Amino acid sequence: MSGRLFVVAAPSGAGKTSLVKALLEREPQLALSISHTTRAPRPTEQDGREYHFVDKATFEAMKDAGQFLEWAPVFDNFYGTSRGQLDDHRAAGRDVVLEIDWQGARQVRKACPECESIFILPPSRDALRHRLQARRTDSLEVIERRLRDAVDDMSHYEEFDAVVVNADFEDAVADLQRIVHGGLADYRPSRDTLGPVVANLLA
Repeated sequence: MSGRLFVVAAPSGAGKTSLVKALLEREPQLALSISHTTRAPRPTEQDGREYHFVDKATFEAMKDAGQFLEWAPVFDNFYGTSRGQLDDHRAAGRDVVLEIDWQGARQVRKACPECESIFILPPSRDALRHRLQARRTDSLEVIERRLRDAVDDMSHYEEFDAVVVNADFEDAVADLQRIVHGGLADYRPSRDTLGPVVANLLA
């Protein structure tokens, strides 16, 4: 039996990477699909752990050879998901988590309509700004651009099967665990309780 595919997306600063890391620690049966990127690694990142870091020429060659299930330009760099890596995990019966942006998620849903897509939202714009500043990895100019782009990113939340609000980290991890264990229907983007949060974020 082929493993399931969970696609997790979010605007920059919503806590997606930390949430996915915690989910994988608590659900060891899950495998993480490690994306390729042309951006430079951050000081705490290692090649093959957070990403496969490659130059643009290598990325272009892989793209032209059809090796990516999806790929997209994000903040002047390219990101892509290896088709072979994903297929190997799923063929072995392992459920896989794919952490990407909304553009990539749209491509994956088209290629793999059976996937379960999850969008992470911050509780407010102020919280998003604070989280981006707390990283201390980007200039003020980059932070402002990420905030502007985040509004457009968040406007695509309705395309996803489920939406989780990362207001409290532990609660958000528990929400992801419930989705993995079959509770996706409780997190539909159309649910009434999500309305006020979205209204604030997209105002």
